[in-house]
Amino acid sequence: MSNATWDALAATPLPAVRRRATVMDRLAEVEPVTVPGAHRLAWNDRGGQSAVWYFAEDGRVLLLTFDHESDLNLYAEEDFALQESLYDGVPESLVALVRDRPENYESLNLTDSATGRTIHYAGGVFWYDGTHWHVSEGLAEYCRSKDADLFAESGFDYCLRGYRFGQDFAPENS
Repeated sequence: MSNATWDALAATPLPAVRRRATVMDRLAEVEPVTVPGAHRLAWNDRGGQSAVWYFAEDGRVLLLTFDHESDLNLYAEEDFALQESLYDGVPESLVALVRDRPENYESLNLTDSATGRTIHYAGGVFWYDGTHWHVSEGLAEYCRSKDADLFAESGFDYCLRGYRFGQDFAPENS
């Protein structure tokens, strides 16, 4: 699996990823949030697209992307099991950062009508294990089954464009 933005993200040291996420959070005027075990930074374009980063205390990261214009916008589907399946393969301790949490502008909740449990909507689910970045197994499988372009349909390419991975991030070059 190769994509220029993905490859550039994978080549960027985590402190530089976090710095870019912090800058983009401030530019988007999103209030950083501390959740148990992690610090949340986010970007949104005020038009329905977002990137949400959970930097866990143990050095791992959960990255969610959402593009309301893509085929992976499952918001209207109201299918909790399908949304939950996109998180397959992500360590439960990272998924717990977005399960049964209050929703916000960047992360709306989908509720399981049988149990009342919630999970944040996301078209793209990616995670960092402390050494390497991963696409969630559930997202990869869903895209394979639908013959969907994972990076385009998840919003990954669009939502991370401003982070300029693989490029200079100095203000004068943006």
